[in-house]
Amino acid sequence: MLAPLGLLAAAGPSPTPAFRLAWPVGCTLGQTCAIQNYPDDDPGPGVRDYACHGRTYDKHDGTDIRLTSIKLEQRGVDVLAAAPGTVLRVRDGVEDGLVSDQPPGAVAGRECGNGLVIDHGNGWETQYCHMRRGSLVVRAGEHVAAGAVLGKVGLSGNTEFPHLHLTVRKDGKTVDPFAFGAAAGACRAGSSLWQHTPLYREGEVLVAGFATGALQMRDVEDKGADQQPQPTRQTPVVAFVQAIGLVQGDVQHLTLVGPDGAALADNKAPPLDHDKAQILLFAGRGRVPPGGWPAGEYRAVHSVIRNGKTVLTHMAKIAL
Repeated sequence: MLAPLGLLAAAGPSPTPAFRLAWPVGCTLGQTCAIQNYPDDDPGPGVRDYACHGRTYDKHDGTDIRLTSIKLEQRGVDVLAAAPGTVLRVRDGVEDGLVSDQPPGAVAGRECGNGLVIDHGNGWETQYCHMRRGSLVVRAGEHVAAGAVLGKVGLSGNTEFPHLHLTVRKDGKTVDPFAFGAAAGACRAGSSLWQHTPLYREGEVLVAGFATGALQMRDVEDKGADQQPQPTRQTPVVAFVQAIGLVQGDVQHLTLVGPDGAALADNKAPPLDHDKAQILLFAGRGRVPPGGWPAGEYRAVHSVIRNGKTVLTHMAKIAL
């Protein structure tokens, strides 16, 4: 749980008749970003998102909107005001960097990193965390419109990937913007506060692409699909998929398909032994045939089988 930023407050605007949230990141779901974690609606030591699945962790109080790579974060992705209001508190100056690369306790008391709180009136507040150091462009007391640029997505505070953590509060209490007012333990209940509610996904592909050899998770987290060098007709061809939100028992299947439709490599992984926040899978050919690979389109075909049914499919392409 992220504590509110502890800086000086300014007066808020007049109450609004209704409260709705606009999308708070300048990215496109399913292309350049994804929801990594939802709020934890389980009051005890267990975890449960609003759909009664496990896309969260214990006491997580916000929505994590994750970019597909650090490279994309470095290009600059805007954080946007989710609703009109007055900036209450701002913090900047916290260094960007993966928490795993820092000494133990380095972010104690600054888990939110760089961020701000906006008062929307009538008891509503939003808090924005993990923003890029030096990117915040608003001050306490400033009124902002919905969609106004607040700064950039970053890697500050307690984070292992570039994302915006958005917390919503009503009268000082954290609420789930996907299920406001839902009864305890209810699934997909209550009211959505989003102007356009994002589609809930029971697992999804964050990144899929091609490389010339095996990759580490850190390689994909750093560069996403833009691995260099890219395969050519004279190099090995390896397809990879980074999936998020898979659950125990899921079976992943990744096939590298050549221009003639034949499978060049096939990887059917064993069932997952526990839920996975993220996982990386490969399928490829290291030996280049005499004369190189045939010219044409190569496909990475990925699927996830859950309880005997295909619940996720994805395809990436490259022309050689």
